[in-house]
Amino acid sequence: MRIAVNTRLLLKNRLEGIGWFSYESLKRICIAHPEHEFIFIFDRPYDSEFIFSKNITPVVIGPPARHPFLFVLWFEFSVAYILKKYKADLFLSPDGYLSLRTKVPSIAVIHDLNFEYYPKDLPFFSRNYYRFFFPRFARKAKRIITVSNYSKNDISTLYHINTDKIDVAYNGVKDIYGPISKEGQQAIRDEISKGKNYFVFVGALHPRKNLVGLFTAFDLHKKQSLSKSKLVIVGNKQYWTKEIKTSYEQMYHKADVIFMGHLSPNRLNEVISSSLAMVYVSYFEGFGIPIVEAFKSQTAVITSNVTSMPEVAGDAALIIDPFDISDIAKAMNTIESNPDIRKQLIQKGIDRVKQFSWNHTAEAVWDSITKCINAKTTN
Repeated sequence: MRIAVNTRLLLKNRLEGIGWFSYESLKRICIAHPEHEFIFIFDRPYDSEFIFSKNITPVVIGPPARHPFLFVLWFEFSVAYILKKYKADLFLSPDGYLSLRTKVPSIAVIHDLNFEYYPKDLPFFSRNYYRFFFPRFARKAKRIITVSNYSKNDISTLYHINTDKIDVAYNGVKDIYGPISKEGQQAIRDEISKGKNYFVFVGALHPRKNLVGLFTAFDLHKKQSLSKSKLVIVGNKQYWTKEIKTSYEQMYHKADVIFMGHLSPNRLNEVISSSLAMVYVSYFEGFGIPIVEAFKSQTAVITSNVTSMPEVAGDAALIIDPFDISDIAKAMNTIESNPDIRKQLIQKGIDRVKQFSWNHTAEAVWDSITKCINAKTTN
């Protein structure tokens, strides 16, 4: 079987949510199935670390797909051409984008539909591309993979897709994450927060991550509790909007906010493990990988009561209303003032994270591929 894969998000030192899903699942699948050939389709020069095994043939074809107009050119023409040239039996797209011009059976990994609920959070052309094409991709796909039962039901409801066609493959968490020593934690705090305790946020600085609410809640927490804690922000300023910028600049305690940019997994583990808690109060997520990274790093978690986050967190986090600033601030105060509750959450997180592994993710993705292959053989 010749399986073509959209690997445009395998970017050296720039892997984020979907990129990690691609990396971790594809690495395991390709190594575990040497009987199949995999065609990795890149839109720019690739790094050799992404050629995981001998049964992978890398192909680079332009144009680099980083804008809606280029999405159309790359998927509808370049990808369609490669699928035909290499006589692919199946096309797997870990970021959900498909080619509508090919008859090759396709699997779309649609992580979430945030653009349907908060279109104004995205640039004009991007949101219109997503809202026009993704319903068509969902109907075109032989099977759909998503990362939570919330997203499965959401895709089914909004796009009128039978749930039998949608498989769930939870995200995993890298083995590199884990607790570090008390001495190591203090050293990290000495380095990045002048020895003070801190809360941490991890993710692309996108409007749906609710940074406006987080900044406002942190200010309120500091005011109410007279806390000396800091707020560490980890992630690239992907969509640093005017609203986010204004909310930050208007903070009374903005000097206590520390921006660290993108971090390597090793460094990220140190920063998370040394924190008081992960504060992940998005108003929309298809999964929320930082939640399980925090569980594995053995710190407490504060997260939202909407979309997929309660499903992922279970009873191992403080669950708050992301639209209620006082609720977020109250949770931060609870973590800081009640070490027993924090310890209980950490223990629950240690148990909870056992449900999430990249091995399970890869197995679920391969199971979906097998269903598609078997359906093709039957037909």
